[in-house]
Formats: sequence, C-alpha cells, structure tokens
Amino acid sequence: MRRRSFVAGVAGAAAAGALAPLARAATSQDYDYIIVGAGTAGLPAALFASRRGARVLLLDAAGDIGGTLHLSTGQMSAAGTRLQARLGIVDTPQAHYDDIIRISHNTVDPVLTRIAVDEAATTFDWLMDRGFQPLPEHPVLGKGHEPYSQKRYYWGADGGRSILAVLRREFETERREGRIDLQLQTPVTALITDDAGAVRGVRVKSADRERTYRGRHVLLTCGGYGSNAEMFERLSGYRAYAATGYPYSQGAGIELAVGVGGYVRGRQNYLSNFGSILTDDAIPGRFLARFVVIPQERLPWEIFVNARGERFIREDQQSVDAREQTLLAQPDLRYWIVFDEEMLASAPPGVGGWSREQMREAFGIHKWFQKADDLPTLARNSGIDVDGLVRTVADYNRGVAKRNDALGREHMPRPIIKAPFYAIRHQGHSTTSTVGLAVDGQLRVIRSDGTPIPNLYAAGELLGAGQTQGRSFVGGMMVTPALSFGRILGERLPLGVRA
Repeated sequence: MRRRSFVAGVAGAAAAGALAPLARAATSQDYDYIIVGAGTAGLPAALFASRRGARVLLLDAAGDIGGTLHLSTGQMSAAGTRLQARLGIVDTPQAHYDDIIRISHNTVDPVLTRIAVDEAATTFDWLMDRGFQPLPEHPVLGKGHEPYSQKRYYWGADGGRSILAVLRREFETERREGRIDLQLQTPVTALITDDAGAVRGVRVKSADRERTYRGRHVLLTCGGYGSNAEMFERLSGYRAYAATGYPYSQGAGIELAVGVGGYVRGRQNYLSNFGSILTDDAIPGRFLARFVVIPQERLPWEIFVNARGERFIREDQQSVDAREQTLLAQPDLRYWIVFDEEMLASAPPGVGGWSREQMREAFGIHKWFQKADDLPTLARNSGIDVDGLVRTVADYNRGVAKRNDALGREHMPRPIIKAPFYAIRHQGHSTTSTVGLAVDGQLRVIRSDGTPIPNLYAAGELLGAGQTQGRSFVGGMMVTPALSFGRILGERLPLGVRA
C-alpha cells in the first residue's frame, strides 16, 4: 500500500463515521491523540501529531520514555535512502520487499510489510536529518540475520539508544511548546467506549488514583509481551526461556484491545534464535554468554546434538535462517555443543568474548558446562541420551576419517576421541513478541470479522514481530516499521475543529 492509499483510507474512514468527532466541546481533559506507550512507535507518533498542532497526551507505565530502545540493538533497514544514493547504492522499496518475501519464506503480512518498506526511507532520512549517525561502514548486507541482496541495513554505535537520543531531543523541543502532555509511571487500566463500541478515551492509574481522559484518536504503542512469561507461553506456544526483554513489555496493549473486541494473530510465525548460555535453569533465565556458531566468524570444530544425542544440522551451515529453523524441531529448543580435549586446546575459543582459560574454569562450576572422562558419563550428566550420543560421535568420527560427513559438513579438522570430553548446553529463545494485535491497512485495530474498532489504532511490537518478519528474523523489520507506523499515524489522522 502506497502513501496515497493510506491517506485515502483514513479519510474514507473518517467520512464514513468510523472516526466520529467527540460528542461534546473540547475541555481541558480532551485530546486529539492519546498515545499509550512512549517507545519506538509512540514517540514519533507524538512528535508528528504535535507538529501538526494536535493536542497530545502521551502515557507510559515506565519512569522514562524510550521503551525497548533502551535495550534494542536498534537495527534498521530502509531502501532508497539518501545515504545509499550518496554511496552509489541503487536500491528500491520493491527490492526490499522482494528480499523480505524471500527471507521470510513468504510468511509476512503483505499489506503491513508494503507500508513498512514504502515508508522506511522517509523515516530513516528524517532521523539522519535530525542527527542520527549510523556506523561508518554502514549500510551493510546483514549481520546475525539472513543477509539482504543489497546494502540497506543500518544501526548506530549505541544501538537503540542512538535512535532514542534523536527522538528524545526532538520530543523535548515539542514538549516545551506545550502541545504534548507526558505522564510517566501511569499505566492505562482500561479503554473507554461509547454505546456503539467506539473508543473515546482511557482510564489510568497514577499514584493510587484513577482518572479518565477523552481523546479523538487512541493509539496503542505500548510494546509486546516478552517479559510476561505466562502470556508468552500462552500466545507464542513456547516457554519464555530467557528474561532478556524490556521489563515493561507485559502485554498490556493486547489486554486493552482484546477487552474492547480486538484479537491477536501470528502464532504460526514463532521463531527462536539459535541459542544462548543462560545463568541457570530458571525459567525465564538470564543471559550469560553465547557460543560462536556463525561459521563466517569462526569455523566449527565441535558437533551440535539434541537431547536424543543426534546431530540435527551441519555445523558449518552458512545460513542463519536454516540454523534457526532446524532448532524449532528440537525438544525444548535445546542442544549441546560437544567436543574433546584436543579441540579445547587447539581450536579458537568458542564462547564469544571468553578466553580458553575462562572456558576451562566454567566446567565444574556452571551446570551447563559439563566435563567427563568418557562419553556415557558426559551424556548422563548433561541430560543427553547416552546411546544416542555415543552412536553419533562414532558416526561423526567415521565421517572425519573418510572425509565424507553424513550431513554434508565440510570443515572437520579433528575427530572427537581424546578425553576428557566436554558439552555446553545452549537454549533457544526469543525476546520478541511474535503474536500481536490484528490491524488493517490503516493500522486500525480490527475485530475478528475484519471491521475496525472506531478511533483505536496500534503500532510497534504490539502488532507482533511475525507480521513484518514472518517466520524468520529479517534485519531491521521491527524497529523501522515501528518508527514509520508511529510517524504516519502522527502525520495523517484527521484533526477536528476546536470549539
């Protein structure tokens, strides 16, 4: 959907009465925009609405603005930017869209993804104009995710905080003009609707006191549910193995919208990363470290086995997406990296940022680092099937001797034969919210029959990562759509005539 289509859709909805004006004259408690969530989508929504002369109320449960930008890597992707043109890179939103379809295996929402790629360059150029500085070598094809076919991937030296610094500066300028009222530590407890089901405002709780505010447009931009373990498992279908998300990502926006007739979608697109070493067995656990499993950065010496003791992928598989997809089929999204003393002594240290000595120290201290003088003991202590591991190592060693691996692996420097033997457990996990609120092409929250809930919009991670990434991790397709969707909602929703 192009910009013109979005504008026409919003105008048509207003003409049809879906965005009906407030029934009474504006008072000190009335706003053009009530925005719930001062993060990646909410801040640009507030900024661009304010610059049109709108009166904006911005609410957040946290004590500071920024949301997940405080923790995010801040990866953005945009095609047709001025930076690309200056570097001689020829790129288009269509090429970006085609890459997303390829990387996601055609599992994204086509309408939202089209809007996102069409609007991305405008958003990125605006950030650059306001002082955002990508890393000197950017744009790049990709890192950590499946690469694009063209260099359109950017982030700053300080991750998400590089973006937040720009938004905070612009926000404070607008706030000083008196058109944005900001209330922090103010969770929204309910949406207020009229007899026809149209959203007319919000109820909030602040300092043990409840208040209500009326608004013409209510925007839900309050993030996902990554830190709500119960909701994560219920919606995503997998346990929340790692507590690495923003603590205020509790799914409040989903509960608010579902309470007035909205619904969620996207469960089928859940995807885990390829695993981390966590601090302990607690669920959710805390991130400790990660083994370098990207062969472009470190070729593998070890083997990867699941709980049955079976190898499930060639360890030198170049595709990030292929590794992540295969992990989905493994019990509990769990696997072990298995090797011997010769590998520990000779291979480049495998745990990212750790020395060989630090790795040795972890065995015998951390439960996920196991060491034994024989493979059966290693398997029992690690929680791996004994017969499976013994058989798998024997099969792998035969492949090394014949230079013909059963899974097609090419880099096989040594067999696994010299005691002691080692295993490091890895746990797949995702901190993003795959499932999200269903919206239409105007970002209006919709009911299960497809009809919009009047005056209610949503943007950001609240829509679900699965809508613009599908069942893959597509670089920059969470932060950039959130910024763009917030911007266009702030720019384009109709404003009423004040009494």
